[in-house]
Amino acid sequence: MPNMLFFGKSDVGLKRTRNEDTFVVSPEFGFCLAADGMGGAAAGELASRIFAETTATIFSGSNGRSEKETLALVKKSFVVANQRILDHTEQNIEHKGMGCTAELVAFANRGYVLGHIGDSRTYRLREGQLQQLTRDHSFVQDQINQGLITPKQAKQHHLRNVILRAVGVTENLAPDLLKGKTLPGDLFLLCSDGLTDMVDDALIQKVLSSASPLFQKVNELIEAANSAGGSDNVTVVLSEIE
Repeated sequence: MPNMLFFGKSDVGLKRTRNEDTFVVSPEFGFCLAADGMGGAAAGELASRIFAETTATIFSGSNGRSEKETLALVKKSFVVANQRILDHTEQNIEHKGMGCTAELVAFANRGYVLGHIGDSRTYRLREGQLQQLTRDHSFVQDQINQGLITPKQAKQHHLRNVILRAVGVTENLAPDLLKGKTLPGDLFLLCSDGLTDMVDDALIQKVLSSASPLFQKVNELIEAANSAGGSDNVTVVLSEIE
């Protein structure tokens, strides 16, 4: 496992009365995650918590794993959490409709495995350049992919909050699974859309490129989202390869 630093924080924002986001950082087992609950009264916060707790259990004791084993654990986390949420809603009909978006990054040797579903995002800062590693599973992203609207139009689209994939919504779960190599100094950002809806990539890059410690970068990004309106819960998780 590479030497790593982690820090995460979640904030309710300025407009919501409760926080449906959840995050986990695990230096011991080399992974971090961010999940954004959906469903409001249908217990979105419970869905994100189920994903987080399921993943923490699955990764427990997984020190010294290979890349192949890491990929298997990431897949298993999504599959098991998905089934647990579906089982819960079957037994608690009042929670039908709950689910969550999810970002999960796990490290092994000199590489990483990334699991992604929904419109939360994972970015990587490498040598001062910010790259979005994930693509939103959303209606507006689908429209962008087809060339029907521009990214600028998507920001204001009345259907921008429509998610096409999520954990706990259907038996046919289809998370994106990505793999890559890590370099010393790589900085990974996992975040809910409460950040990216409020803060553009240029400001995110500026904050992440500073010499500030991780906790200060996290706080600055959350403050930026709230200063821009804080319309949603904001979760920011950073992991850095030393």
